[in-house]
Amino acid sequence: MALRKKKEECPKPPAWLTSFGDLMSLLLTFFILLYSMSIISLEKFYQVLKGLVEAFGGRQVLYSEDGAMRASRIPIEMENMHYRVKKFAELKKEINQIKNQLQSMGIEADYLVTGTCMKLRVNSSRLFPPGSEEPYPQAKELFLDMCQRLKPYSLPITFEGYTDNRPISSPRFPSNWELSAARAVSVLRLFIECGYPKDILSAVGYGEYHPIAPNDTPQGREKNRRIEFCIKLNP
Repeated sequence: MALRKKKEECPKPPAWLTSFGDLMSLLLTFFILLYSMSIISLEKFYQVLKGLVEAFGGRQVLYSEDGAMRASRIPIEMENMHYRVKKFAELKKEINQIKNQLQSMGIEADYLVTGTCMKLRVNSSRLFPPGSEEPYPQAKELFLDMCQRLKPYSLPITFEGYTDNRPISSPRFPSNWELSAARAVSVLRLFIECGYPKDILSAVGYGEYHPIAPNDTPQGREKNRRIEFCIKLNP
């Protein structure tokens, strides 16, 4: 009796194919995880979008629907538009007028923008007696007038005091650090006196360590004696 031939089994797959299948499974799991993480909240997305548009000074964005970008634009209402966009030109005009007024009185002044701070730089040689933090009477009136003109903006201001490198040593001011800080605080107090909000004012003294001109000439030292108003454009 003839024996029935045993049916042959399927040949075993190559060993590398098993590892390759495991790799594909891991990649599939990884991409599913990425997809699940990419699902975002529309509310948060629009908050981020508004922030970006506001920061770059825009008021409209391209509107996308069904994955296709339409050629129309829709407005995005922003109640608190970035101050630097809304009021930068107006504040710059006011600062420029103050600078011109100071220069007409023989007081060297200038302004510059550094980051989010508009600085009004005022030479202090005609504003404070040598070695004193108490402004001249005319300088007090000048500071109070500046306060009245800047108060409507209600922006944070840091008063920065600077001196030249000539040493000072007295019971009240052991060094230029104390003198520069005291002068900055004196201006701050005048602003508080005229009604500027206290919680957005600050004062700092840098002494002789941030010169804007060489200290080896009388003209250079005079330039370095100054008060700077750092008006922060981000309220």
